[in-house]
Amino acid sequence: MENQVTAHEVAKLAGVSQSSVSRVFTKGASVSKETRKKVLEAADQLGYRPNEYARSLITRRSSLVGLVMKGVSNPYYPHAVKKFTAELKKKGYSVLLIDTDDVELQMQDIDALLSYHVAGVVIMDATASFQTAEMLKRFRIPAVLFNRVVPGSGLHSVSCENEEAAREIARLLIGRGCESFTYVGGREGASTHIERLKGFTEELKKHGFGCQVLPGDFTYAAGYRNGAELIESGRLTDAVFAVTDLMAYGIYDAFRDRGIRVPEQVKLVGFDDIEMSSWSPYNLSTYVHPVDRMVALSIELLLDPVRSLEDGEVHYLPGEMILRGTT
Repeated sequence: MENQVTAHEVAKLAGVSQSSVSRVFTKGASVSKETRKKVLEAADQLGYRPNEYARSLITRRSSLVGLVMKGVSNPYYPHAVKKFTAELKKKGYSVLLIDTDDVELQMQDIDALLSYHVAGVVIMDATASFQTAEMLKRFRIPAVLFNRVVPGSGLHSVSCENEEAAREIARLLIGRGCESFTYVGGREGASTHIERLKGFTEELKKHGFGCQVLPGDFTYAAGYRNGAELIESGRLTDAVFAVTDLMAYGIYDAFRDRGIRVPEQVKLVGFDDIEMSSWSPYNLSTYVHPVDRMVALSIELLLDPVRSLEDGEVHYLPGEMILRGTT
């Protein structure tokens, strides 16, 4: 096996210093066009590739961005990861996936991020306490919460306008003649669940309607279980709003298996607009996140050398209602 080509060999062939080679392969480093051309031509001729890990030991920062997820089953997040990977690649960064064992980012996860000298971290389908956020700041790891809001964490958050989206869903269902309503929620404490519940129930109350609230955990199984319970307990309402599309699929299938027709007997709305929502038999009415804009803003905040380490703000972006066959 041949030895790996070194920066010293590239410098010798290009007729420049080794530090010039290093600057050419360092983002943002100052180097003349002539020197850059010489180094890149020499590197191409020799088949040189910079040792990213070795350089990160010196600079204390790599071109890796950590994406933290909690082994999610919701297809929304793998879709978002794909978007992050593509956009970061355009900027010269690679992705390091961290699969956390808990809802909250753990010290072992931070240790992994530190060991790879990540340039930043996006926390998805997980959360960070105030203490965790302080630890990230202490180690100067820029972090952004994606589709999550943790009040008091001091981290930047980028999220869909969940409250206003849920209000729009309530107004839609009222406009379709519905008079009784069910909200099937997500994991207790998740900001997406809290904000959507608040918007939905407050908008219904403003129009003189109440709402029964059923617990869920964002999964298909929870949706199916709640859909079956609504029928078997005799508490079926005119409309059901499920906090995720995945739960809406479970509810839909529970209704279908028990002879309940959607939308003739009950109208059903989800949230996320994942790919299957447009497929038959679901053809689900849902609310779509502005994923492209959320990803772009998250990356902008994460890679900005000033804003990334400032006290964070919550950034809400509006999405769009998608009307299909279930309403």
